[in-house]
Amino acid sequence: MQGDQPTSWSELSEAAEREAAKQRLLAQAEAERVPVDDTTRAVPDRRWRRDQR
Repeated sequence: MQGDQPTSWSELSEAAEREAAKQRLLAQAEAERVPVDDTTRAVPDRRWRRDQR
């Protein structure tokens, strides 16, 4: 093998499988991604005020 270029059919096949797996992982991560606004929004918790009365 010269440099980073795959030379045999099996190396080409493995490289294609790795790329396909990478794309599947990226697609899954994008599908499960939570927007930043949803993670940083403050939700008031007023339960502690009930105990103070």
